[in-house]
Amino acid sequence: MASGGYDLNLLIPLRALLEEANVTRAGQRVQLGQSSMSSALSRLRVVFNDELLVRVGRDYELTPFARLLLPQVQATVPLLERVLSNDPEPDPAAAVRTLTLMITDYGIMRLRGAIATVLAEAPGIQVELLPLPERPMESERDLVTNDFVVTVPGIGIDGPHEALLEDEYACLVDAANPALRDGVLSFDDFVALPQAVAQFGRLHFTPADRRLRELGIDRREPRVTTSSFLPLPSVVAGTDLVAVVPRVLAEQLGPVTGTVAVDAPFGSVEIALKLWWHPSHDADPVHVWFRERLTAALATELAAAA
Repeated sequence: MASGGYDLNLLIPLRALLEEANVTRAGQRVQLGQSSMSSALSRLRVVFNDELLVRVGRDYELTPFARLLLPQVQATVPLLERVLSNDPEPDPAAAVRTLTLMITDYGIMRLRGAIATVLAEAPGIQVELLPLPERPMESERDLVTNDFVVTVPGIGIDGPHEALLEDEYACLVDAANPALRDGVLSFDDFVALPQAVAQFGRLHFTPADRRLRELGIDRREPRVTTSSFLPLPSVVAGTDLVAVVPRVLAEQLGPVTGTVAVDAPFGSVEIALKLWWHPSHDADPVHVWFRERLTAALATELAAAA
């Protein structure tokens, strides 16, 4: 399809190239081979009279013109796709789609009921749950190529977001840990105990991590390391380990593992879980419907449990 001498079929490769800033990844995303994607890039360079992508070492970077072009393409392509689908006002609940959520196991535990509610309303929608971005400080591509990221503020995720729920961190120890006195763990004992720590990546620092660093406590070489919160109650059980976990997780899993949640001796640290997305998704009615229904279903669930 062409318009005014321009091939509109190039819009999809253009968006992928600008969002991925990588010819190989862009080709994989739109299911084009390396040579086809390279050919599309060559044609786009002629159309815009700009290189769009330039090599810097082993990587590519967008040219200044391409950076200006990207948000316009992100806003235009979804609208054009809706017009060409002959269904400009689709019913989001009837859509057949897979939506991706980058989320921790704790986030899944807290949102599973709300997700199930939304899926029951839209049987054609599937949800794929993925780990958090490996490099959150460079997460714009993750927000573009995935639908949502569920995490706390302050790790480098930026963009539109919706508040989901609040919790706080607690210390998790075995119920028979001798450091526990009258249900209280002192600051000195917390520092002295061997640590079990959930690490989500080199550049991920939870609010609790930041508080502890402010106090001069370094947990970068713990006795036990996990890649998520969920295993920690089982890891701590029967040992002298201490872990810092969301309180709701500790209270739900403590009774079945013989562990207990105690107030953190380094002060209250809030967990404000939020749903993040890229503004380019705002033109997608299915995306908008899903996030609105998810937040509403979660709000109803939390209100009923209060």
